Amino acid sequence: MHPILARGGRLALYLGFWIFVGVLLAELLVTQVGFGWQQASLVALPLALAYAFVCLSAWYVSWSMPLAATGAPRIVFTALTASIISSSVWLVAARVWMQILVRHGWLTYPPRGTAGVYTLVLGFGFLLYLLSLAVSYLLAAFEQSREAERRALRGQVLAREAELRLLRAQIDPHFLFNSLHSISALTGSDPSAARRMCLLLADFLRESLVLGAQDRITLDRELGLIERFLAVERVRFGERLAGDIKAEDGAGACFVPPLILQPLVENAVTHGVAHVLEGGTVTVRASRTPGRLTIAIENPADRDRPRSRGTGMGLANVRARLTASYGGEARVDASEQSGVWRVELSLPATTEST
Repeated sequence: MHPILARGGRLALYLGFWIFVGVLLAELLVTQVGFGWQQASLVALPLALAYAFVCLSAWYVSWSMPLAATGAPRIVFTALTASIISSSVWLVAARVWMQILVRHGWLTYPPRGTAGVYTLVLGFGFLLYLLSLAVSYLLAAFEQSREAERRALRGQVLAREAELRLLRAQIDPHFLFNSLHSISALTGSDPSAARRMCLLLADFLRESLVLGAQDRITLDRELGLIERFLAVERVRFGERLAGDIKAEDGAGACFVPPLILQPLVENAVTHGVAHVLEGGTVTVRASRTPGRLTIAIENPADRDRPRSRGTGMGLANVRARLTASYGGEARVDASEQSGVWRVELSLPATTEST
């Protein structure tokens, strides 16, 4: 459907412009032909409104021959031909309309004759159709530009979603790799603990699959998953590992990317508590201001711990996922002070999943 006909507001604005064109035509009939204003308006206004719908065809001409894909000679020839045909049709309509008006006594021929009327209508119609073509080409170029922007935006969204899926897919294999090593170590020394860890691991992975399939989950559900993760790790570390997880009022209802905290808590256990002789507590605190959600993860850190031989993907993965999800509106800061390693996430506080 023609874009002007698709919406009532656009059609009303378009017809308003053509009423103005009718007034201009009426003035020309008064000054150039000798009509009175009443008769000139009776001739010009209905003809202008009729020609408005004829000029809608210019939109289809512009779309059938886009500027980028059509040579200039062909465009000029088509534009002139279409203008001549359209103005000729308008001329025929003008003759018929004037004859009807004369037959009913609503119009008397002007002193200067009808030749001036028909010449004026033909020339005016020719120029109006050329103007309609020019405007149609401008609108078509604008619409094509917007469509290109929409395609580029869709491409960016698809690329971002693909990146997020890739980053999310890296989490489970990484954690599973470490957990299987732990189970293997427990198999010989404590078979019952290895069995218990297998069950807890299966429960954790089942829940992570459910939550990981969603774009956003509440922070409360994310923190519940962290509790399950620590339960798995506590089989290996026993009393050396404790967890202290708390969200202030309102923070738990905020939405976050699923499994965003698990790599950080895993790092806190693997590279923090595991290297402290007496163990320690992994602390997770979440707070909310009107526009921001802040999540802090702290764990004891041995300054003399050996350099990690892992892949180092945990913190980098979280940064990449937050950047892909929030752009520059999210931040991840990591620091070590007085034997405590702290990672702080700051992201927009949203209570909707989209």
